[in-house]
Amino acid sequence: MDISAGIQASLAGRYASALFDLASEAGTVTAVESDLDMLDRALAESVDLRALTTNPEIGRKAQGAAMEAVANMLGISELTRRFLGVLAGNRRLSQLGSVIRAFRAIAAAQRGEVSAEATSAHALTDAQIEQLRQKLTAREGRTVKLTTKVDPDLLGGLVVTIGSKRIDGSIRTRLNSLEQAMKA
Repeated sequence: MDISAGIQASLAGRYASALFDLASEAGTVTAVESDLDMLDRALAESVDLRALTTNPEIGRKAQGAAMEAVANMLGISELTRRFLGVLAGNRRLSQLGSVIRAFRAIAAAQRGEVSAEATSAHALTDAQIEQLRQKLTAREGRTVKLTTKVDPDLLGGLVVTIGSKRIDGSIRTRLNSLEQAMKA
């Protein structure tokens, strides 16, 4: 398995790599990735869940029991449940978001995909997302797995991040560039 040294060097990367290896052996990479996507959405939507994973005053057993309840509620697979228990037992639940991102990167690399994130001022339609995905796939020469998010501060346009490359076509950046040019 060819995983970037940067991912493996990080704490979250080591956990994600171990989870990926276990999921590969069990043939459940897709199921685990789906579980992690659900957990990522739950973390984004629930202030209480984020607090549970990051509060150092909550003990290992309490975190483990709470994450088991969350896993039951979300219908998460057994491997992912056990993994969450390991994170709770090792006091690493605060790294869950980073582990999820690292797991996605490892899984995408194994499939020959590249991950990209598009940030826009307003939510993109499904047609716009698909058109952007096709253009990025043509540009990169391999399949692009695209995630989107909204940042109203951009004013308009897009900022696309593919690995370490950033394509910034936002109005905010254009206005800042114009302001700098006028100062010179």
